[in-house]
Amino acid sequence: MAQITVYTDGSALGNPGPGGYGAILLSGKHRKEISGGFRLTTNNRMELMAAIAALREIKGTAHDIELISDSKYLVEAFNAKWTLGWIKRDWKNVKNPDLWKALIELAEKHRMQWKWIKGHNKHPENERCDCLAKEAASMTELFVDQGYTESKEANMD
Repeated sequence: MAQITVYTDGSALGNPGPGGYGAILLSGKHRKEISGGFRLTTNNRMELMAAIAALREIKGTAHDIELISDSKYLVEAFNAKWTLGWIKRDWKNVKNPDLWKALIELAEKHRMQWKWIKGHNKHPENERCDCLAKEAASMTELFVDQGYTESKEANMD
């Protein structure tokens, strides 16, 4: 299997506010850029969505994937094994469980390495992902972040 390198970033214009994600997938000579935007969401949700969207682009299973993000929230959840504790506690007091569950399911199909990179440090792929995320958040036709909307409605009860 080919090694795949994935760069991701998320952004929210206001937190919460309109948000977007961007990702770059690299494998050999191949490069693919993806992005998407949501009407009302948070920066952390967009960091997770970037990783989810990127992993959804990868067909098949058991790839060696290095996912590089400037989000310690994302990277440390896997490297420090926070996700295992969240699962054991049945997701009690965990923000964004809908996205974490989706991401864990996708990640389990591959051999993942999670790497943190300092954001806004002139790394070309990280800067490009940031640009993709901000452009997506600024679009006029944005999706509804159903998970965010439902979590806010549940907290109003």
